[in-house]
Amino acid sequence: MRVLLTGHKGYIGTILTPMLLEAGHDVIGYDSDLFRDCTFGDEIVKIPEIIKDIREVEIKDVEGFDAILHLAGLSNDPLGNLNPDLTFDINHKASVKLAELAKQAGVGRYIFSSSCSNYGAAGDNMLTEESAFNPVTPYGKSKVLVEQDVAKLADDNFHPTFLRNATAYGVSPRLRFDLVLNNLVAWAITTGKIFIKSDGTPWRPIVHIEDISRAFVAVLHAPIEKIHNEAFNVARNEDNYRISELAEIVGKVVPDCKIEYAEDGGPDKRNYRVNANKIAETLPEFKPVWNAKKGAEELYEAYNKIGITLEEFEGPRYQRIGHIKKLLNSGMIGDNLRWKS
Repeated sequence: MRVLLTGHKGYIGTILTPMLLEAGHDVIGYDSDLFRDCTFGDEIVKIPEIIKDIREVEIKDVEGFDAILHLAGLSNDPLGNLNPDLTFDINHKASVKLAELAKQAGVGRYIFSSSCSNYGAAGDNMLTEESAFNPVTPYGKSKVLVEQDVAKLADDNFHPTFLRNATAYGVSPRLRFDLVLNNLVAWAITTGKIFIKSDGTPWRPIVHIEDISRAFVAVLHAPIEKIHNEAFNVARNEDNYRISELAEIVGKVVPDCKIEYAEDGGPDKRNYRVNANKIAETLPEFKPVWNAKKGAEELYEAYNKIGITLEEFEGPRYQRIGHIKKLLNSGMIGDNLRWKS
């Protein structure tokens, strides 16, 4: 297929791109390239691309594609909280506009990178795709709104799918330290401490970015009737962990470190477990291969290979909110998060 991949230069996009190419697809990227100075390790795979803010998308940008895989957006809760109005402009309104233009242009498949943060403050019950939404952040709310609005566009010729990714982890050329497992391993290596900012009790499903990418490819290849206007939790049932359990896993991988809790750490409102039976039963091509221990080992090896320092860990390069603030303070981007030149 001819595929438009938005956010192809991001944390997940740099992993998904080569996977799509390997599967034989013709891939065009679309990215504002805000994180061009945040490469970790290997250079990213180069493909034909449109360097443009997702808010500026036009119908000419989406014409001629069989599918759009939409990753672009403000990528987490801290970044979403920076300016909630911008979060809704970028994550919600621009995503809906992209879907509307795709439908007008005759693009058949629209696969949206949603999030299990849609469930938000949900307690200890296992949540299916039919469970109630209860987002607690602008980021989570923006994902819910996209699902609700784009679902209304579905018809015999336009087939949206919503992939509710669990919390991502894993090594990428556009690495992020602001994700729980990536963060805990980095703390352990650079300080000898596995630092937990909550009381450790919240549940969090996690999924490796390679397995997220496998889910996108599986949806792209699936028969239309299997994925038309459907949502899928992207995870495995056994990969729901309490934060304290993740810390213990990291403690077994990284030598000579100890777990430490923040003095003011209370229960995190973001607390949810997900049931992933639907994706396993509906999409047999989706075969996740990672778990937390294997992921922690991958991160430990990669951090040691590069030689991550505490200064880098605490700096802006691999923290999305830190990097955006650096671009703002330097005047390279405006308050609207657009490049000034």
